[in-house]
Amino acid sequence: MELKQSHSVRLNDGHLMPTLGFGTYAPDHTPKSKAGEATKVAIDVGFRDIDAAFFYQNEEEVGKAIREKIADGTVKREDIFYTTKLWTTFFRPELVRPALERSLKKLQLDYVDLFIIHNPLAMKSGEELLPRDASGNIIFDTVDLHDTWEALEKCKDAGLTKSIGVSNFNRKLLELILNKPGLKYKPTCNQVECHPYLNQSKLLEFCKSKNIVLVAYSAMASHRDPNWMDPDSPYLLEEPTLKSIAKKHSRSPGQVALRYQLQRGVVVLAKSFSEKRIKENFQVFDFELTPEDMQAIDGLNRNFRYSFAFHPLPLAL
Repeated sequence: MELKQSHSVRLNDGHLMPTLGFGTYAPDHTPKSKAGEATKVAIDVGFRDIDAAFFYQNEEEVGKAIREKIADGTVKREDIFYTTKLWTTFFRPELVRPALERSLKKLQLDYVDLFIIHNPLAMKSGEELLPRDASGNIIFDTVDLHDTWEALEKCKDAGLTKSIGVSNFNRKLLELILNKPGLKYKPTCNQVECHPYLNQSKLLEFCKSKNIVLVAYSAMASHRDPNWMDPDSPYLLEEPTLKSIAKKHSRSPGQVALRYQLQRGVVVLAKSFSEKRIKENFQVFDFELTPEDMQAIDGLNRNFRYSFAFHPLPLAL
């Protein structure tokens, strides 16, 4: 049984992607084993889209969890849609395929379903995830994104990934790829921070016009890692409008935030390592927000970013 069309979107290369995904990022202080345990719970609950990355440094644990759920008969490999990401220290074209092969080795899988550029800003190549100079500043690199994209296209042709895409790209950067001379494959998706306080309406409209799926991370803005987020940031799930709509539907504000994205045609990622929350996050297909609900949530937009991790330079959207 392959991925079903219900609760899935067809990408511009023909492959199906589930509209609700499970995020596996965890802060440094969280034991890596937690990611594996949570992934198994997520698959048991019904999640089939597993969103991961080399940068998260837990692909061994996540891969083991997936293989265990395949071994016990819960799923087959073709039921799972696995995403990994090219980290910014591997942008030089000769490093792209080895980076993907490294993830595949950790996962002990033959292919991934989606391989995306994690962030458009190249950093100095090497083993350091965040290379810094003596003053503590990030050391960037100059790499032509066209060359990096060509290397991703070759990974697709080699069968190492079924689809390719990008993350944290604004319209200008998407156009840079789309207008590339000799472009073989368009990005299938663009994964960005997206929630009611940053609804990305203009970027969403542009992506839809180009048949590129927008994928939302930090959809509930509940992951408050002090490394990446201002501790004084507002709590999205305490927003009175969301709480009021949630009460009306007998749902949680988090479920409303996820449902909001689904009804906008956005693929949405939900991240939690709590069994209760993982189950709750999957229960978003059996209720519908009214047009008035959607309009009220649209009205919450304030172009507010929670995550500044991947925006060391301003990226106007």
